Amino acid sequence: MRKRQRKALYNVMFPLWMLIWFPSWLWFALIPANYLIDRAVLWWSLGNVDERQTFCRKHTWKICLAGFAADFVGSLLLLGAYLLFSSFNSGWAHDIVFSLGFNPFSNVVGFLVTAVAIALSGFCIYVLDLRIIQKAGLADTQARRSAILLAILTAPHLFLFPSGLLYQ
Repeated sequence: MRKRQRKALYNVMFPLWMLIWFPSWLWFALIPANYLIDRAVLWWSLGNVDERQTFCRKHTWKICLAGFAADFVGSLLLLGAYLLFSSFNSGWAHDIVFSLGFNPFSNVVGFLVTAVAIALSGFCIYVLDLRIIQKAGLADTQARRSAILLAILTAPHLFLFPSGLLYQ
């Protein structure tokens, strides 16, 4: 019988936004933190709605899942742009790739792509949360207010974090 060879990757650097694609121990902290943030924003956005506590308990988990789905959409856009610009063999493309992967503030195009990814995720959060909240029976104006606050405050602003700081 042949011995199974073990392969290891050393010095692999991932952009922070790619970690969402790889289940790890980090998710054990990320999921509860995301849930608590979503719950706090939902609680705050509901204002004086009757049965606010019950509403939050019943629907925060759906809003949290919708937020993760929206984050995947935004990271998919970043991954697509990262791969697209990686296919070009030039200095300007390398600068954009570095910006997308490790420091969005180092290049205007990379920053704009990252901002569009955050806006796209925020839009997805708005649409999904609006549907969840309206289906739960809230009034249309209150549902829109809560959904817009959730979209703005829980969009993946961490996409702007310069991952390169972690690797220095």
